[in-house]
Amino acid sequence: MSYEFSEFGRHLGCGSGIEELMDDLGHAIASGGPDLKMLGGGQPARIPEMNAVWRRRLEELMEEDGGLQRSLTSYDPPRGNPHFLQAVATLFRETFCWKLGPENVAVTSGGQTAFYFLFNLLAGKMPDDSRRKILLPLVPEYIGYANQGVGGDLFRAVPPLIEKTAPHEFKYRVDFDALEVTPDIAAICVSRPTNPTGNVLTDEEIARLSSIAKENNIPLIIDNAYGAPFPGIIFADATPFWDTHVVLTYSLSKIGLPGTRTGIVIGPPELIRALGSMSAIAGLSNPNIGQQITLPLIRSGEILSLSREVVRPFYQEKCNLARQAAVDAFGDDIEWYMHRSEGALFLWFWFPQLKITSQELYERLKKREVLVIPGQHFFFGLDDEGWPHRHQCIRVSYAMDEAVVRAGLRIIAEEVRGA
Repeated sequence: MSYEFSEFGRHLGCGSGIEELMDDLGHAIASGGPDLKMLGGGQPARIPEMNAVWRRRLEELMEEDGGLQRSLTSYDPPRGNPHFLQAVATLFRETFCWKLGPENVAVTSGGQTAFYFLFNLLAGKMPDDSRRKILLPLVPEYIGYANQGVGGDLFRAVPPLIEKTAPHEFKYRVDFDALEVTPDIAAICVSRPTNPTGNVLTDEEIARLSSIAKENNIPLIIDNAYGAPFPGIIFADATPFWDTHVVLTYSLSKIGLPGTRTGIVIGPPELIRALGSMSAIAGLSNPNIGQQITLPLIRSGEILSLSREVVRPFYQEKCNLARQAAVDAFGDDIEWYMHRSEGALFLWFWFPQLKITSQELYERLKKREVLVIPGQHFFFGLDDEGWPHRHQCIRVSYAMDEAVVRAGLRIIAEEVRGA
């Protein structure tokens, strides 16, 4: 039997770039042998010290009178558990002196859902039949945003400035001269640090973007999935920033609880109320086990010390080892650059003389049981489909064991040399 899908169904139910990649990676993992080098996903590493914290908290919940039962058998309000919302607001208010209350905080079923709600709340088809878009001041940007518009493409992006900062290193910067906020722009959105590149916008860049957003009476959305103050996978100086027109998103995934699907949004009460309404309609309530596990850690501030003393050093060491492995693998006989790694879980490589596309490189690597992500998927929202740079980059995760990362990088270098 054949069914006719609605426009909504055709957009979300008929494939996407991220679905194809995740499906491809999933099949490769399922059929791959012991030599598979999984350098393409965003799965966080399993940190022994953090796993011990989660075990401790689950034991405490089991010992509490009805604690675990409440977590598993009760609905929370659509916006999140009131005690959790209060704890988050208090943490940020006392740590950064932000004027926040629980009315500024909402929980969603993961960070991905938060952006699905926010983007479609603010952009798309408007009541007057006009269409509004989300402005990305810097690409490449997180692939998970790309297909989230229920009514079609939601994004307009600005190509970055490319600054070569060392013999084999470069950094993307916002081209403020090319940044234009037209009347059809509903919000500005950035991730900090950025997935896929590990780029961290400076305090000055964030302040300037905030000023531009405020002048145009639109929100500035900052995705902190890897950022400060938690999970703290950020290696550059970056001061957390908030203002009354700023929306911040956080997640429990990269601190070590991806399976709990817990996103946290901080923003103006009007937007926060709308997110609660959307959660009720789309899912009735949000998962509450992640909230219950982390509630005392947020109340005490332990989540900040764990991020600072456990999570960040763990990934900083893995990043340093992976960067050195890249230098060893690629050498000086080919032209290659690695984005300055300032956070997140990835290395972003640029091969200016690559004679094949990053998609073709991806296919070749897959045959050798090395999984990466081809770079073109991260350059959405641009008018210039033919820009060569977007087909010369790949994303590599360094969250796996060092030996796996090192072996994978060696094979990547071999394929780039032979292309």
